[in-house]
Amino acid sequence: METKIRIALQKKGRLNDDSMKLLKEAGIKFNVGSGKLVASSPNFPIEVLFLRDDDIPQTVADNVADIGIVGENEMLEKGFNLTIAKRLGFSKCRLSLAIPKADEYKGLEYFDGKKVATSYPVILEKYLKDKNIDAEIHEIAGSVEIAPGIGLADGICDIVSSGSTLVANRLKEVDVVMQSEALLVSAPGISTEKQQLLDEIIFRINSVMAANSNKYILMNVPNDNVDAIVDVLPGMKSPTVLPLADQGWSSVHSVIQEKKFWEIIGQLKSLGAEGILVIPIEKMIL
Repeated sequence: METKIRIALQKKGRLNDDSMKLLKEAGIKFNVGSGKLVASSPNFPIEVLFLRDDDIPQTVADNVADIGIVGENEMLEKGFNLTIAKRLGFSKCRLSLAIPKADEYKGLEYFDGKKVATSYPVILEKYLKDKNIDAEIHEIAGSVEIAPGIGLADGICDIVSSGSTLVANRLKEVDVVMQSEALLVSAPGISTEKQQLLDEIIFRINSVMAANSNKYILMNVPNDNVDAIVDVLPGMKSPTVLPLADQGWSSVHSVIQEKKFWEIIGQLKSLGAEGILVIPIEKMIL
């Protein structure tokens, strides 16, 4: 019987969209129908369970699923013994403290003796305790941001992405409790066969992530300036240099991190680089 690995994913929402996109780019497809909570892959030995994001940590910890993609905030809040197999770099957000916009804020002492509404009481309690702040934590399952407006709490601790929800509820962010991103987590003690499948998934994910953060760059360069151009390029290895039909010119090819391109574009142009092309990389095997 073929060994399959089971992964738990959020059934809907941004984390689901990003997770499914990543797995698709890693060459793993699922036969997903409308409303299906379990789906299999036709091209990889994997089965997916679609769950509420806050149920994923326990599902993996109980070995109902072998691995899962979950927000770091949810993993820490639930407190289960999970292994972080890979930080995925998407669905980034922060868990922050916020108060009414009109209130004056001079520091965390603001929360001494006050009520704070949150869906993350475990994380918040530890954070405030470490900061020697004595606040009353009021746990709310959802719509935390309305708590100050209806007199339920003096402030809140909630997930913040753009901050638009805080603005809409006349709140201001005053302190970041933690940064969060999507994690690929695994249950402790999974079998050797399933660990091999997990290793293959991580290998594919690494290739996708490397491709997304790097670009293939080509440019025409005067031969006299090739060495200077090569010194400027922060590539993986030595760039490829090919002669052009026009004498005195070469084509230089390299792979660079996209975020560094704009830092060096001026230097490349000043050294005579022309016809600069930046091309996306579909996959990148390191």
